[in-house]
Amino acid sequence: MKTVMSPSQPLPPKENTLFKRILKCYEHKQYKNGLKFAKQILTNPKFSDHGETLAMKGLTLNCLGRKEEAYEYVRKGLRNDLKSHVCWHVFGLLQRSDRKYDEAIKCYRNALKWDKDNIQILRDLSLLQIQMRDLEGYRDTRYQLFILRPTQRASWIGFAMAYHLLKDYEMALKILEEFRKTQTKRGYDYEHSELLLYQNMVMREAGNLEDALNHLNKYEEQICDKLSVMETKAKLQLDLNNLKEAKEMYIDLLNRNPENHLYYKGLEASTQSVSVEEKMKIYVEMQEKFPRTQTHQRRPLDFTSGELFKCLAGKYIQKALHKGVPPLFVDLRPLYKDPEKARIIGDLVLDYIDCLKKNDVFTEDKINSNEKEPATALLWAYYFIAQHFDYLGSTTKALEYINTAIEHTPTLIELFLAKARFFKHSGDIQEAVHCLDEAQALDTADRYINSKCAKYMLRANMVTEAEEMCSKFTREGVSSMENLNEMQCMWFQTECALAYQRLGKWGEALKKCHEIDRHFSEIIEDQFDFHTYCMRKMTLRAYVGLLRLEDVLQSHPFYFKTKKLIDVNIFKKSSFSSFLFYIIWLISRCYY
Repeated sequence: MKTVMSPSQPLPPKENTLFKRILKCYEHKQYKNGLKFAKQILTNPKFSDHGETLAMKGLTLNCLGRKEEAYEYVRKGLRNDLKSHVCWHVFGLLQRSDRKYDEAIKCYRNALKWDKDNIQILRDLSLLQIQMRDLEGYRDTRYQLFILRPTQRASWIGFAMAYHLLKDYEMALKILEEFRKTQTKRGYDYEHSELLLYQNMVMREAGNLEDALNHLNKYEEQICDKLSVMETKAKLQLDLNNLKEAKEMYIDLLNRNPENHLYYKGLEASTQSVSVEEKMKIYVEMQEKFPRTQTHQRRPLDFTSGELFKCLAGKYIQKALHKGVPPLFVDLRPLYKDPEKARIIGDLVLDYIDCLKKNDVFTEDKINSNEKEPATALLWAYYFIAQHFDYLGSTTKALEYINTAIEHTPTLIELFLAKARFFKHSGDIQEAVHCLDEAQALDTADRYINSKCAKYMLRANMVTEAEEMCSKFTREGVSSMENLNEMQCMWFQTECALAYQRLGKWGEALKKCHEIDRHFSEIIEDQFDFHTYCMRKMTLRAYVGLLRLEDVLQSHPFYFKTKKLIDVNIFKKSSFSSFLFYIIWLISRCYY
């Protein structure tokens, strides 16, 4: 903390030197030494009430965890020297450490009344303003910093970003362009590259698509992220209706990565392919060009129908069953929105099963072929058709086929997972837990199976057993509940809260909800460190993405489930202690 002495309470040279040492000790986290120097000043009867020394002693005590004493000393120092920007700044830092951001902002503003050009106070104020999304205040503070430090990169970037976040794109672009003119690129310059990409991002958000495209063409050689340039240019060409150029760009992108679905969609749009025949022409060409790629085989299943769909789906499913692809059903599940496609897929796989059992081939036209399918093809066909019937709500048939698959290969863990899921869908959660317990016994080192088993146990209200199951992968010497809370394992805590609710343990359920709520508060708090880091490292696009993510963080399903759990029904059935706990929880929310 760089500061000057308050004119209302000046210190003589000897004590002033000691005070500077206190500041240096605070900066270097040498807190005990700082307390010694503070004691040397305060033990002198002439300076026992020196406000700034008292405030710095309080700030140092706060860093040592002695919060009550810290507040006592800081308030005493402030009372003794209300005109000291140091005392107000320190009081603001203390409030910030307790996440009382509104109070901290008031303290910083009071500090600026007595030292309006203090760089450190202005920086701290700007951090709190962006944290609280006071964008107008942030813009004004960044302007002051820009005026005071016009040669610093962070001053320009922070000032431009303030206007960007306020959606004043024109002003943001003017500032960024003026700053860019002052920069000289030297060799591989990642930070300059990120500046150019951020500038282009602002142009696109402003709707200046033509300018954005020209900007990329002009500075393409200076940008290190070549893939981002290609993707952005392709999208811009498409949005500007430059179809020929867009088509060339998307073909270049597919040459880099022929498995990207978005590139195929872009190519379809750039060639104005609307009919099934036009789209199929694209995918046939791509299949010849990239014969081992999967995407151009999967994509046509989305827009084809009838016999063409049956032919394409048959080839796709046969290939997957031959290789043994466990997530095949997950891959094809979006097609089940169309009942006709679901029926075709089911009929195909049932025919394959019959033919595989009789002749070890998928279709009768291959009976005379020398190439037979591996034994696992029938296994994966059973696995697929069981999931098929489960999705359609026919649990009896699903269980019948999955049991047949288990008889075929009783050591395949995926089969027990599927069987457990079928029992869960049928409402028999106890039997689902039993199946997953068997799966977990087959591979005790698999963390995923372990977690799934614990989740199902919680669904069956077996909280203690679930905790024991999780303890196999949590840190030794610490209870698994405590370790899971430390790791912010919100799926476990959400299921645990629901289990306690079903058991009527309302207080325990509320405690779990409070833990989840605290995780979200910590996530919001964690963004604080990135306000300065991203400015320094020039990761500006990622920083804006982070800010926008944090703004909608509480729409996350875990948070929504937690809030839904805390409803009026809990209070109707809860004890007075649980109700009191909830009131305390509401009060604590005021500080997050």
